[in-house]
Amino acid sequence: MAAAAWVIPNLAKLNFENATNLLAASSANWRLALVTSSWTPNNATDELWAVASGNEIANGNGYTTGGATPASTTLSQAGGVVTFTMGNASWTASGAGIPVWRRAVLYYLGTLNGKLNPILGHFLGDSTPADVPVTTAGNTLTVQANASGILTIT
Repeated sequence: MAAAAWVIPNLAKLNFENATNLLAASSANWRLALVTSSWTPNNATDELWAVASGNEIANGNGYTTGGATPASTTLSQAGGVVTFTMGNASWTASGAGIPVWRRAVLYYLGTLNGKLNPILGHFLGDSTPADVPVTTAGNTLTVQANASGILTIT
């Protein structure tokens, strides 16, 4: 199954453009969390993790509430082009396995520009769209980000 493209909500774009504190943002504070199909994003108004967090998959069986910290995050600028990239995020399933999920949400854990836990973007785990099935115990669920970046501003 192929994941869908990242979606950057309108207010996230505005926050990114106005992000005077983004360059100082700690790489350790970015989180990738998994949510169920119960969350239908409103890309015109969704701005904070709080709008999606009530639909996060259950803690346990290899998944930790709040999501995983990507292996790395980088904000770079070259020739007037700003690019945000991230390394992989992964979970190792145990017990009953990592539950069914629909979307992954990337957000900043903390406050940036006066916003608590702002969302950077989200994507469908299966572009059909369909739920991503249970990841059975002993298997690793890895979200591999595109090496070209998640967000590019020219």
